[in-house]
Amino acid sequence: MLTEDRVKELEVLQNKFKFKFHDINLLNQSLTHKSYVNENINENLQDNERLEFLGDSVLSLIVSDYSIKRFINYSEGELTKIRAAVVSEANLSLIARELEIGRFLLLGKGEEMTGGRDKTSLLANAFEAVIAAIYLDSGYKEAFDVLINILNDKIDKVAGYGLHKDYKSELQELIQNRQSSIPQYKVSAEYGPSHEKIFEVEVIINNKVCGVGIGKTKKEAEQSAAQKVLEEFENTEFRSQNSD
Repeated sequence: MLTEDRVKELEVLQNKFKFKFHDINLLNQSLTHKSYVNENINENLQDNERLEFLGDSVLSLIVSDYSIKRFINYSEGELTKIRAAVVSEANLSLIARELEIGRFLLLGKGEEMTGGRDKTSLLANAFEAVIAAIYLDSGYKEAFDVLINILNDKIDKVAGYGLHKDYKSELQELIQNRQSSIPQYKVSAEYGPSHEKIFEVEVIINNKVCGVGIGKTKKEAEQSAAQKVLEEFENTEFRSQNSD
């Protein structure tokens, strides 16, 4: 039985993942290192190694599933390189640090004293275990949505896709130089199931819709919309009508 304080701690981590467990014990197990189990035999605990084993496979499948749909023109070799980079121990440990997973780990005294909360391998393994816990708790679809919400920008960056130019910043700078307003972005439509959703976003300047973009994430759709407005600004007539 988890203590009230431990449940509150785990609620903080659930908020970071934007996911609510039905069985909070799965999350607790995913954060339980074998060193803690060995020092607390009477508590009848299970460590996270089995979850880590499952999480490794779930993670690879989700990244593969997302990538093959996201990068339709990429070869098998290119997709393999993307997956390898994303699921690497180094990358997963960085994500775990961003989510502050280390502070929620249950460690034995020896592991604690040797800096276990910030060990690259331990953090990467814990992240995989949490993904497995989400999968066991709520199924593949939920695990997919949670993981891609965390990883989509990182996958795109690894793939070198659509992140070489920040159209939103360029548009904002242009508009602020010409007007006192700031471009606003509004989701105008969403299509498809949650794990393959397409977003349609409008960019609004001075209460006028000046461009519409689509993408598999809101950020991608916003960048697409900003890019289209910038292309329109290359037209002299458009520029004269919107620079008052």
